[in-house]
Order: sequence, then structure tokens, then C-alpha cells
Amino acid sequence: MTWKLKGEDEERAKASAFLMKAFGTAIFLIFAILLAQFNRLTSVALVLSAVVLSTIGVLLGLLIMGQPFGVVMTGIGVIANAGVIVNNNIVLIDTYDRLRHEGMNAYDAIVETCRERARPVVLTAVTAILGVLPIAFGVNIEFLSREVSVGAPATQWWISLSTAIVFGLGFATVLTLVVTPAALMAIEGMRLKRQAWSAAVAARFARRANEAKN
Repeated sequence: MTWKLKGEDEERAKASAFLMKAFGTAIFLIFAILLAQFNRLTSVALVLSAVVLSTIGVLLGLLIMGQPFGVVMTGIGVIANAGVIVNNNIVLIDTYDRLRHEGMNAYDAIVETCRERARPVVLTAVTAILGVLPIAFGVNIEFLSREVSVGAPATQWWISLSTAIVFGLGFATVLTLVVTPAALMAIEGMRLKRQAWSAAVAARFARRANEAKN
């Protein structure tokens, strides 16, 4: 004897499976494009980590707003956030790489990158957030009748989506402006330590080789 749930539960399961495939496909395509652009796995990992960690902001937003986790609309919000998050991180990392190629040291390059690109990153996120913020609070504006209502039935379907975008982008913007530069500096520090270790090992082997000859 076998049994399975039908109706709304079955449709929710189908939607969840579809969104997981869509999210996986989006991450793979982003990975392939970024790898072709930067040709460096560390930069790709930084961008993808910001996309994945933005889901923390989405879950916190749903908790703060008291909204249930809707598989369809919240999932679409997470996928929609990926485009803005990737764009902001590309702007930062590409500027950092350009300054490094010009001969600037890592610390100065990171500071200059944040100084140059903080405004476009913040403006991109803020405009997207402000665009959906009224929907997140259930505000409905009727332009023809010039009426503003809160909690209208027309807004209920989109609240989970807009909440995911507002809090996900807000959290990801902080990651982009704080965590990404810090991670770039940490990667540079590890690279310098690896070079120093390799030089020390090479010097040790050279010294032993000279001692063996003598």
C-alpha cells in the first residue's frame, strides 16, 4: 500500500522542486560567466558566497515582518536578488583588480575601490529596495481614485516576494561593502604568507643542497 498527499501540498512540492532547479541553474550560469570574466576561483567564490549568504537576510526579514516562508514567492525573491548582488560585487572586484594591475598595493586598492564604488553600489541597492518597499508593507495606491490603502487583498500575494527583496538586498549590500573588501584583504594576506612559506622552503632546500655538496 502506498499513499501521498495531493492538492495544495503536491503543488507546493512541485513548485519547490522547480525553484531549486532554477536556483541551481542560475548559480551554475553565474559561476561559468564569472569564471570566464575573472579567470580566478577566489573572485567567483566571493561573489557566489554573497548570493548564498543573502538568504540569511531574507529569513531575518520574514521573521521581523512576521511573514510565513512562501516557497514560490520567497524563492523568486531570492533568485531575483542574485542579479543585483552579482552586479555590485563585480563592480567592486573589477575595480580592485584594475587598481592592482596599475601597481597599487592591496590595502590602498581596497580603500580606493570602496571610495569609488560605494555610491553606485548603495544607489543600485537603495533604488531596488525603495521600489518594492511599499509592497512589503502592504501599501496599495490607486492612482485613478487617488486612494491609499494598507493591507489590501491585491498586495497580499506579493508581500513575501517584496520582503525577500528588501531584506535580502539590504543584508547583501552590507556584505558587499564590508565583507567583500575584508575577504579580498584576507586573500591577499594568505597569498603573501604562501609566497613567504614557499620562499622559506626553497631557501631551506638550497641550503641543504649546498651543505650536501660541501
